[in-house]
Amino acid sequence: MTSVLHVQKVSGISGSEAHLLSLLPLLRERGWDATMLVLHEDEPGAHAFVEAMRSRDVPTEAWRMRLDVDPLVFLRLAGKRPAIVHTHLVHADIHGLLAAALARVPGRVSTKHGFNEFRTSRAVALADRAAGRLAHRQIAISGGLADYLAETEGFAAEAFTIVHYGIELGAEPPPPPLEPRLLALGRLIPIKGFDVLLAAFEQARAEVPALTLEVAGSGPLESRLRETAPGGVTFLGHVAPATRLYERNAIVVVPSRGEGFGMVALEAAERGRAAIVADVGGLPEIVADGETGVVVPSGDAEALAAAIVELARDPDRVRSLGAAARVRAAGQFSARAAADGVEAVYRSLLQSRSTTAPASRTSRKSNGTR
Repeated sequence: MTSVLHVQKVSGISGSEAHLLSLLPLLRERGWDATMLVLHEDEPGAHAFVEAMRSRDVPTEAWRMRLDVDPLVFLRLAGKRPAIVHTHLVHADIHGLLAAALARVPGRVSTKHGFNEFRTSRAVALADRAAGRLAHRQIAISGGLADYLAETEGFAAEAFTIVHYGIELGAEPPPPPLEPRLLALGRLIPIKGFDVLLAAFEQARAEVPALTLEVAGSGPLESRLRETAPGGVTFLGHVAPATRLYERNAIVVVPSRGEGFGMVALEAAERGRAAIVADVGGLPEIVADGETGVVVPSGDAEALAAAIVELARDPDRVRSLGAAARVRAAGQFSARAAADGVEAVYRSLLQSRSTTAPASRTSRKSNGTR
């Protein structure tokens, strides 16, 4: 079996971690000797991720980092000799790609997972590009993210192979309720756009008084959002798993200002729920505008309010969009499709056996729609 070491700094289980928990068991099932190295700062969420990975029979190590750039972690990584090192997120890129290059690991892959405010820093952009040059292949989880990295950090957008996250379909969901119930999930931080959603919800509720909104998540903006929320809004705090939340609401809203992929929109689709999403990152790749949901301009509260009112007044359309969303999730965003995309990158890399060709010369490919 070909050995593949995945490396990521973990503080909790969210989008990238859920992706790895799905991906690595599938790779092992297909004959790859996929293992996991977790870098952490002793966070409870990191330990939960390690246990979750081990429960899936994936060999997993956990190394504590004492510095953002930790020489000891780098030296230990330089002693690893897998056929492929696959890094995720900036800490793993900086430590893992450089160590793998010095150790002459024949295959080096990096996946970019998300929008981050720190990427606007010139120093971070330079460091990220420098680390990226050490990868033979680079993956982005959406075409929107590849374009964002090109704009903010100077990457060549065509350098990235696009491999979307995937999801396993659960049991057939119940039909959405007839009542206009909205749901929004995510960390309560500026980039998620919950302030825009509350403004839009207040406008929409003036036209559709029966509207309700549940907000699931926690974060530094929670107190401010609670203080400014109009009537009809309920804050639930962090909720996991969120399956029942999707099922008891009719429409899911993702108002983000930036989103590398948009797992909430895909989870909504899996549960047969229509989504209203902002036109950023991977969200327009998940939601087909007018077919499985509605796409609105990011940051535009009036456009978001209009979309909410439109769907709230048409429960038959909400059901139709939700049913189509589930079919789309099964066909284009399955967990196996995600594994297919990663496996194709590995096979291409091993066939070329080129440790010198820069990743920027690869052409962009996709396992999903743009």
